Amino acid sequence: EVQLVESGGGLVQAGGSLRLSCAASGFAFDDYASGWYRQAPGKAREGVACISNVDGHTYYPESVKGRFSISRDSAKKTVYLQLDNLKPEDTAVYRCAALTTCWSYEPDYWGQGTQVTVSS
Repeated sequence: EVQLVESGGGLVQAGGSLRLSCAASGFAFDDYASGWYRQAPGKAREGVACISNVDGHTYYPESVKGRFSISRDSAKKTVYLQLDNLKPEDTAVYRCAALTTCWSYEPDYWGQGTQVTVSS
């Protein structure tokens, strides 16, 4: 059974930091890129980070560049998302995903998500 289990979300003040983790199992972790997405109520889903399984290259949208950092540990089959200098507009449910590539239109596998709430 494929599983992606996120942890590390919570409530933090603006300017604070969180580190999200995503533990993968049930599929060949090294064959997939890893991504993080978020969705706030009433807003469209947004990809916030992706890391290639081939060369480790990372990708971020301008909205989070310089504040978020994605990494992965193949031995632990875990993906991390470091969130720094958080803003109230970062409040959302964050989900990790496994993708064929970082350019894939839709992930192959999804986690259930973890809530991040940033207070002003």
